[in-house]
Amino acid sequence: MTEGFISRGFKGRPRGFDRALKERIPPGQFETDEFPVLSAGPTPRMPLERWDFSINGEITEDLKWTWNEFLKLPHETVTVDIHCVTKWSKLDTVWEGVSVDTLLSGINPESMPGVAYLIAFCDGGYTTNLPLADVRDGKAWIAYEYDGRPIAPEHGGPARLLVPHLYFWKSAKWIRGFKLFKEDRPGFWESAGYHNHGDPWNEQRYEGD
Repeated sequence: MTEGFISRGFKGRPRGFDRALKERIPPGQFETDEFPVLSAGPTPRMPLERWDFSINGEITEDLKWTWNEFLKLPHETVTVDIHCVTKWSKLDTVWEGVSVDTLLSGINPESMPGVAYLIAFCDGGYTTNLPLADVRDGKAWIAYEYDGRPIAPEHGGPARLLVPHLYFWKSAKWIRGFKLFKEDRPGFWESAGYHNHGDPWNEQRYEGD
């Protein structure tokens, strides 16, 4: 096609389209169509017959699901924007998984008095910490499909935590469960100088931000 040629009927993007996109990208971020792979170590590859997800910690009753049991739980398809601390943002990503609300609903509130935080733990030894307020009320999922397919191991499969309103290191890859606590405890990157909360709209990348 000759540079500058516009075919008949092409009207381009509507006015305000670019502005609307920019309003979805936090300060200091850039949009990408790629899905960069960033990991602190080798990629774990857990056979599905050995995979399980558990919830334990400072609660009086523990929960555990095998892979097949997990797939039978109520699930959702969600479309969300994701933002990495390395400054890329990817818009309109599509995931399928189980809401953390669904998982926590299996715990009797009387068995977890004063519990307000969790540590997400993963294959490979990775952990990250989150207040329960950041994973409840439709804010977080354990996802096992991305873009209509099983999540690839390099992107955290067979299942990863998805917390799209925080920087993506909080969306822990290769998730295996939650430990619930009354007090906050830093995870892997939080202990290494990353921000404890990780809100991209407030540019909470590192400790002190």
